[in-house]
Amino acid sequence: MKEILLHHFNNLKNTPKTLLLTYIIVYFTWGLGMNAFGAEMEIARFTYWWQVISCYILYMVPISILLKEYSFFNQYAYGLVAMGILEFLGYWLQTSYVYPNNILDKLFSPQNFSLGMALFFALYFPAGNWLVNKINGVLFKK
Repeated sequence: MKEILLHHFNNLKNTPKTLLLTYIIVYFTWGLGMNAFGAEMEIARFTYWWQVISCYILYMVPISILLKEYSFFNQYAYGLVAMGILEFLGYWLQTSYVYPNNILDKLFSPQNFSLGMALFFALYFPAGNWLVNKINGVLFKK
């Protein structure tokens, strides 16, 4: 177990600074946009704006970096576990606010809301890794 954790820590530590900066900018922008969209559409939002930093940068960026070498399916599957935990804790701790009778509740039912959110947001890992790779490749060609 120690070797696995050390390997993952080294992967994070050895991530090029330009790649890390690209991840941070992309995920921060993405997080602000999705939080604003969720609030505007009255679906869900963070209780505090700075949760974009804790969720998107401090939680999702390291996970994305660790998953970037995996296939699309494996990134999605591992991402689903990560997002399931994040969604569960967000609603349980009430750090995320779900608007009552929102469009997703009406479409899928309130009982399926957090599952739907986890299924959707798990796509961030393969999509985010693809997007960051493309942007980083354009900005920092070798």
